[in-house]
Amino acid sequence: MPVQLFEGKDHAAAYLQYRVAPRELISRIMSYMEKGTPNQFKLAVDVGCGSGQGTILLAPYFTKVVGTDISLAQLEMALTQSNPPNISYRQSLAEELPFASGEVDLVTAMTAAHWFDRQKFLLEADRVLRPGGCLALLSYTMDMELEYGDVSDTLSDICKEFYTLLLPYRDPHIGSSSLKIYSDMFESCSYPDKEWNECLRVKRTLPLNGYIGMVQTFTPFQKLLQKDPAEAERLSDDMRNKLLSAMKASSPDADVTVVLKFFYWLARKP
Repeated sequence: MPVQLFEGKDHAAAYLQYRVAPRELISRIMSYMEKGTPNQFKLAVDVGCGSGQGTILLAPYFTKVVGTDISLAQLEMALTQSNPPNISYRQSLAEELPFASGEVDLVTAMTAAHWFDRQKFLLEADRVLRPGGCLALLSYTMDMELEYGDVSDTLSDICKEFYTLLLPYRDPHIGSSSLKIYSDMFESCSYPDKEWNECLRVKRTLPLNGYIGMVQTFTPFQKLLQKDPAEAERLSDDMRNKLLSAMKASSPDADVTVVLKFFYWLARKP
């Protein structure tokens, strides 16, 4: 059964503000597509598009890009962006896409497929993809690292403490490892032309508060926030203060480099 989350407007707004758009992976997806049928890219569908950061990245490559999501709050936030004219958004289940069979050149899900009914989604993606069309699924692990001067290891250790404290609030639908979910989906995909990539390190320079804000968008933190707002605030403040102390910085606006570990897989329909 699909999971419906990210419905709150505040959460959707934070998602738009803090989540990282995976632009490095878009070029890899397009290179993979071009090996099969170059210059035949009419329609891309970004499933579980959220607030549209990844959807927009597809616009230069396709005649039309449609972002779909179950969450109306997320779609409303996506519409607040400066979307190119070939981008549109539709509310739909990942397992019931509003497209004709064989109509789509690319189906992608960016940090979203772990919430789907996975086998039903794979069947639906196969239905809407044209022969030679591609499926691209990507996400990243929660164990992000921070780089700052000569205290990078110390900062990353502080982050690990924070992630460990959030683990009890991880959604049972995901289990202990989202990477394993994607690996299992890859194994169950019957397409002979497919590739698995376990770690692509993506770096972004953000204010420290931007990193904290990103972690606060994660579902475990949101669950803690719902259960015990005071504890969620205390935990965030404690993490921020420990990081600032290690950095010897006075302001949470100080820039740090965040290292995200993306994994992804690509497959081409015969």
